[in-house]
Amino acid sequence: MEKNPERERNQIMQACTEHGLALDTRQIEQLEEYARLLESINRSINLVSRKEESSLLIRHVFHSLLVGFHYPFQQGEKVLDLGTGGGLPGIPLAIAYPETDFLLIDATGKKIDACREMITTLGLKNVHAKKIRAEELTGLMFDVVLSRQVAPLRKLCRYAEKILRPEGLLICLKGGNLEKEIEDALDSAQKNNGLPSDVVQHPLDAFDPCFEEKYIVIAYR
Repeated sequence: MEKNPERERNQIMQACTEHGLALDTRQIEQLEEYARLLESINRSINLVSRKEESSLLIRHVFHSLLVGFHYPFQQGEKVLDLGTGGGLPGIPLAIAYPETDFLLIDATGKKIDACREMITTLGLKNVHAKKIRAEELTGLMFDVVLSRQVAPLRKLCRYAEKILRPEGLLICLKGGNLEKEIEDALDSAQKNNGLPSDVVQHPLDAFDPCFEEKYIVIAYR
């Protein structure tokens, strides 16, 4: 699909305004710059699928922002982006919520190096990137754990329940038929008295045709 930056920018601004996520001119510029950096670095490091580069701003950046339509991040909250890859969804959300603290983790050093480079270039102060596996995190607790299609929900819940505060949430961006995946996570939680006690699934196809069969999945304690 041919790029149309003005159309994409207007689409993002309109949707965000309608859903109470007010972005100023500087934030829009940072989101666009992040998409350009992601595209540039992706030529040498596999951060996102290259067949989708024609619409990075919509398919990846806007996709990440949709989390904020269902959970308004608060000042001072601690958020973990688990398996961040190229900084998704953490970097777009850090741009949109400058008063929230984000930690991006991934086990691949090259991806974390790329995230650090982009964070520095964008001048972001509320987001940091660290090369570490989720199971290696100790002594840290978070209000929200984010994930973008990196593992089955059951496995993500197992990681998250150890590092989430009592009222914390696991929020995932996922695609496809999730009925069995959600059922497995709920069954496992019931047997082990763990996360989740409930799961809510929000379809995203109304925002753009490229989000068909894509969902935000929120797992509650």
